[in-house]
Formats: sequence, structure tokens, C-alpha cells
Amino acid sequence: MAVLAATTGGALGAPAAAEGETPPGQVDFPTHCLPPQEAGLPPADGPTTARITVDNPAPQVGDTVTVTYQVLRTPAVAPLDPNGAGGELPADTLTPTGRILLAGAQSAEVTVVGAKRNDPVPAGTPLPAVTMTGTFTVTAPGETTLAPGSYTLHTGHLLELDTTCTADTASAAPVSARLTATPLPTANLRSVFLGAAHGGPGDRVKVTAAGFPPGAAVTVAGRAGAAETADRVRATADERGTALVELPVTDRATTAVVAYEGAAWTAGRGSGPAAYTVIAVTAPPSVTPPPSVTAPPSVTPPPSVTAPPSVTPPPSTGTQKVTATVEPGALGMTQTGEDITLGAVPYGDGGAAPGRIGTVTVTDARGGPAGWSLIGKVTDFTGPGGIRIPGASLSWTPRCVAAEGSRSVCTPGSAGVVGADGALLASTPDAPLVGGTFTIDATVTLKVPPYTPPGAYTAVLTLTLS
Repeated sequence: MAVLAATTGGALGAPAAAEGETPPGQVDFPTHCLPPQEAGLPPADGPTTARITVDNPAPQVGDTVTVTYQVLRTPAVAPLDPNGAGGELPADTLTPTGRILLAGAQSAEVTVVGAKRNDPVPAGTPLPAVTMTGTFTVTAPGETTLAPGSYTLHTGHLLELDTTCTADTASAAPVSARLTATPLPTANLRSVFLGAAHGGPGDRVKVTAAGFPPGAAVTVAGRAGAAETADRVRATADERGTALVELPVTDRATTAVVAYEGAAWTAGRGSGPAAYTVIAVTAPPSVTPPPSVTAPPSVTPPPSVTAPPSVTPPPSTGTQKVTATVEPGALGMTQTGEDITLGAVPYGDGGAAPGRIGTVTVTDARGGPAGWSLIGKVTDFTGPGGIRIPGASLSWTPRCVAAEGSRSVCTPGSAGVVGADGALLASTPDAPLVGGTFTIDATVTLKVPPYTPPGAYTAVLTLTLS
């Protein structure tokens, strides 16, 4: 559903036409104009010459597009003086409003409004050209066409009078402009979670692979740096996109576990690595028994021989191997509060509702080579009567600070749209040894369209750490 808005800002026009040529986007369509009853005039039928331009013909989903609707010629005439005195319509007493019809990838009506600005118009002569502008939010990828709809010319001299012109029902208004929207980049939400961060050779570690398409063939494998090890098991993601497996870790080179779709791991279809340490079991040193000694046959000493003095044997010695183990911990996060209250915006004007997410603290005590990423995604905002503001209207500017002594460098995500597909809030890179404590927050802004009905609009922001 398009978001309707009125604005006085101008739009960037299409390139000017050469002399004698029809400007790009200029169309004619038959119209039926009903003058105000007080004017005592008959309906006026005739062609309307119009032109629609957009400020961005190649937006992304979630972008706000400004549209301009120019009525260059109309069959509507200035209403007569109700007292029959003739005269003219004074300057700056004409206010136009209109509708633009969207079709194709996105179907909706956009309301446009023009400034109260005109030269004097003699009574009964055609009303002058007018320009109206408005905005709408792109909600779907693909080509959307824009066609001129009905328009109303309001005059505020002596009486408040409306002349309304609609397209002839026998033929639809022709397309005046087109735009082609591209989808937002899709965040990779694939991730793995381990039941244990370390174990002995041959231990079976419980692995949860999440964020995959339902029914996808998922490979869970050990990794040493950028290369895979011999540890591998395959499974199929369930209807929630999750695969639960037990991975036998027999390769002592394994330092992490990843999950992916396809023949090999890729950044677009694979998870980040989850650190795992294989703890070798050290066997006690073997002791070689001393060789057996055969006693010599007894010899009877001669009676005159004196026995030699006794010899004291040397002291015995032994060694012991001392081993200390530093056990890796876990990757986790905490957040301050669960509610985010954005600033209020005035009805009619709309605008930006500012706020800040609850501060998130990430602790990485795994001690392995794998970095981490924190992804956020938001649902649509739902208000009174089920009216929605698209989640793509919420944007943020992330910030991340590493505590003193942390081994990893924390990088905040890019400022931009959050949306239902997700966006990166913060991350740390893979490195030979990672870890630390990181404080993350972000300022957020919700773009509220003008004339959004009053009330509270609520959405859910979900943060996923992997």
C-alpha cells in the first residue's frame, strides 16, 4: 500500500524537449469538469494536457519518491461572480489538488497538492496551468506506471468554490511516467549455534543451523581457518529453516564449525563460523621396566680374602608433566530494556520520529578465530484500525565501541534502512584470536507519512547474534 503525502517541494523534471516536440511524459486525455453549483455554469468537457515527472526513476524498495503533476491545459473555466457582476478571479486565490494513479508492481493512488499561486483570471475564461507535488514510498520491486487522475481547482474569492475534473470514463488516462524499483539487498541471516564450544577427539557436538530456506539441503562442516576439515554431516532444513544435527569432530585441525547450502561454503549462502576447540587428551608417559638381572653363581671366597667395603647406590629420580587448560567460553549478548519509544510527529505534516535502541552488550569469550555479526530486522508498524507504516520506513545509524583490552575491532553497520529483510548493526572480523566486550547502540528514525491517522504505531525489532 502506498503512503500518501502532500508537500510543497519541487521535483526534478525530465529533460526539456526540443522546440516543436512534445516534452517527455506529456499526455492528453478527455475530461469532464463540474463547476461549482453556485457559479451557474454548465459542465465543461474537453482535453486535459498533463505531465507527470519523478525525482528518481530507479529507486530501491523503501525509498521515498517525489512526483510532480502538471496540468498544462484544462477545459475548466473561472467561476462567474455569483451576483452577476462579472470581474475576474484575483491573483493567488487558486489552490489545486489531484491524484496520481500507480499501477504495475505497485498499485495505489498518490495525493498531490499545489501552492496557492496564480495570475488574475477573467471570469468565464479557462483556468491557468497548475503544478502539484506529493510523495509516496516504494513498496515493491519492478516497473510501476504513473497516470494522471482527477484534479480539483479550488478558488477562494468571495466564496469557497471547487471545480472538479475527472477522466472520461470511456477511456483511462494514459501513462505519463514510469519508474523501475530494485529490491533492497537481502541480509544473510544464516547462522550456527553449538551445544558445546570444545570437546575431545571424536566427541559429537550438537549443532543448530538456522536462517536457511525451508527444505534446503544444509551441510554442517568443520573448518580450520578458511579450509574445511574432514568433519562433515548433511541435513534438510525444516519448515522454520532450521536443521538440528550432531557433528562428530574427529579431525584435530578443526577450529570452527560452519553451515551452508550448495556444493561449497559462500558468503551469500553460508553461516559465519562458530568457534570450536578440540582438546587433546594427553596419555601418561610409558615406563620401561628395568632389565632383569640374573644372579651369578655363588663363589666361596678363600678364607684369607677380606670383603670390599659396601657401596651406597645413587638416589632415584622421577619427572611429572604439568598441564593447565584454558577453557573457551561462549558468545552472548544482553540489552538494556525491551521497549523503544520514538518521538511524536504532528498530524498532517508527518516527518521523522527519532529514537534510540536499547544499548546492547556483546561478550565474546570463545577464544577462537571466528568473528561475529549482529543483524536487525523490523516488522511493519501497525496502528489504529490495522493501518500500517512499512518497516522499510525505519532507518538507523549504528555505533559500536570495544572495551579496553578486547582483542577484536568492532565495526558498526552502515547507516540506512532496517526493514523486514534485515540490516547489519555491528560485526567483528575473523582473526587468529578474537574476543572482548562490545557496547552497541544506534539512533533510529521512522519516516511517518503526512496525514497518517493519529494513534500509536507498534513494530517488533529483532536482533540476531551469530
